[in-house]
Amino acid sequence: MQARNRLTDSLKKTIRTFINVLPIIVGMLLLTSLVVTMFAEQVSARLFGNGDILDTLLGASIGSIAVGHPLASYLLGGELLGGGVGLGAVTALMVTWVTVGIVQLPAEALILGGRFAVYRNVISFFVAIAIACLTVYTLRLLGAA
Repeated sequence: MQARNRLTDSLKKTIRTFINVLPIIVGMLLLTSLVVTMFAEQVSARLFGNGDILDTLLGASIGSIAVGHPLASYLLGGELLGGGVGLGAVTALMVTWVTVGIVQLPAEALILGGRFAVYRNVISFFVAIAIACLTVYTLRLLGAA
């Protein structure tokens, strides 16, 4: 009987938490959709071409804001590579696209804590830049890029 009461209390608490978080999740999804829509129209090879380091930083910054699904990042990455954008910029964009979430930060902070959310996003941003640089370096070392 006591286990049933604990289960009922847990379910009530879970439902209350979900109801409290729901407006933030809906807002996050709407904002993400808006950013991705604007992103698709604004991004072109004209934004890039300022050197490997600046392009990588720009790609990481754009990917951090325009959060999306990993499968969409592959399509976007292929299109950008086909449009002449450098591998470093595309790699940084793709990694931050799925690991950093500036748009999702309020929801993440509410659920996991603000300090954790900020640290996770900052660390993910810099790790994405390192991954992009290492990817380009490795492919150049192997003669594939």
